[in-house]
Amino acid sequence: MSFNVIGKSVIRVDGLAKVTGKAVYPQDIYMDGMLYGKTLRSTVPHAYFTLDTSKAEKIEGVVRIFTAKDVPGHNAHGVLFKDHEVFCAQKVRRIGDPLAFVVATSEKIAQKAVEAIEVKYEELPAVFDPVEAMKDEIKVHDGTSNIIYHYKLRKGNIEEGFAKSHVVVENVYKTSMVDHAFLQPEAGIAYVEEDGTIVVCAATQYPHFDQLEIAEAMGVPAEKVKVINPAVGGAFGGREDITLQIHLAIAAVATGGPVKAVYSREESFVAHSKRHPEIIKIKTGADKEGKLLALEAEIIADTGAYASWAINVTRKSGIHVTGPYVIPNVKVDAYAVYTNNPFCGAMRGFGATQVPIATEQQMDMLAEKLGISPVEIRLKNAFTKGSETANGQILTESVPLITCIKKVADALEMA
Repeated sequence: MSFNVIGKSVIRVDGLAKVTGKAVYPQDIYMDGMLYGKTLRSTVPHAYFTLDTSKAEKIEGVVRIFTAKDVPGHNAHGVLFKDHEVFCAQKVRRIGDPLAFVVATSEKIAQKAVEAIEVKYEELPAVFDPVEAMKDEIKVHDGTSNIIYHYKLRKGNIEEGFAKSHVVVENVYKTSMVDHAFLQPEAGIAYVEEDGTIVVCAATQYPHFDQLEIAEAMGVPAEKVKVINPAVGGAFGGREDITLQIHLAIAAVATGGPVKAVYSREESFVAHSKRHPEIIKIKTGADKEGKLLALEAEIIADTGAYASWAINVTRKSGIHVTGPYVIPNVKVDAYAVYTNNPFCGAMRGFGATQVPIATEQQMDMLAEKLGISPVEIRLKNAFTKGSETANGQILTESVPLITCIKKVADALEMA
């Protein structure tokens, strides 16, 4: 079989444009008669609120100020649950929730108007600890439990596995919330074509899904929305959720002209999703020779104020917490929980990144207790071709872990 790409050095189709500075990013796009938009965002994490836009509307150069009442279709979006509002109608659930979108003849005027909008908050108790949030004493979304997902994994007999274990290690690990910090903050422009098609140009990871979300919020068929994806200045999962796309579409339709918005780095930090911080309680047991016999884990993933990909991320954490090891007895409970923190979603690794921090430290500690090397304990338990994972998958190909560990160990000895 001949391959066109595999094993060959292939020039990226976008490589030359990017290294020469000719690549067109959303921020680079300009159109005649273009207006500029700025978003007013909440400064408190949990509150009812009211807006007074009268002073801002009188500023010369302000064309229109959009709020929840101006959303023509569904005032909702979200990749799994429609739990975000395009503009918050009555209540905010995190710092950074969008309240209004100011459109003006210049960025400076738009920013001045944002600062002139009067916001009155009736602050509510907030919950920032996912363990406390699981008690449901403070509800982030009215009428909905803060526990939005529970993944269960059961294999073998966990009690018997620990009873037979010669050594047991039990610890709690915590991972942090992480921002993608991609080089190009969110930016975009929207306009309406002669036939009424709404065009949104924005750097996104999901143009086809953005099309559906924009159409639902605009109350139009999907075929009346076109999403153009210019050069993307990094994403890593952070551009899978809607940020400015719907705001731009609403403004372009209402004003009849092109509308552009560019986020500052500060606004980017509060606007898009983060990596889920997780609390990982884990207990691992092995016999005298270092063979793993049991693993029990509880994972609590803080998804913040909105779900985004929390179900998928939490499920992957629950599956991968056993590591690349054969373990006959496993019990895992993984929870995704609403809080009033910044919302979390997709980020490189998608839930498989957090749990090795716990799993691999457990392996090192077991090795230390048994008086064997960290390499030896991994070689005794590593997946090979034909191994069965904790959730029942049989690995039939491409399982080079033992080869990899041995090569790394040899390289370290030679260093």
